[in-house]
Amino acid sequence: MSKPILLVAAAALVDPDNRVLISRRPEGKSLAGLWEFPGGKVDAGETPEEALRRELMEELGIDVCETCLAPFTFASHTYNEFHLLMPLFLCRNWEGDAEPREGQEIAWVRAKRLADYPMPPADAPLVPWLRDLLG
Repeated sequence: MSKPILLVAAAALVDPDNRVLISRRPEGKSLAGLWEFPGGKVDAGETPEEALRRELMEELGIDVCETCLAPFTFASHTYNEFHLLMPLFLCRNWEGDAEPREGQEIAWVRAKRLADYPMPPADAPLVPWLRDLLG
């Protein structure tokens, strides 16, 4: 039986020290306590880039221009209820200071240390790509 496809856009925000921002899913959400790349669901009529800009403002209070989002790789993972398709964009430029606005914890982590943080099954396979790129 086929499952619905859920389109989610995510960002690997990379600071000048080549650290990547990850956020911890708060209690009460599915996969609570796991670390993930910020982003969220793409709403009807939105492009992944538009959804990501909206989500980054809601979650972290940062403004990202669409041209600063570089397509990097994607995740494709089947969960029990749906199949997740998640493009991951790289972003090195934004306006504002990233601060948690939805009860989540955030951390700036070197790419080689990302594997030390437990992640959802869809996010974890993205880590080696970032490690290869950022060292």
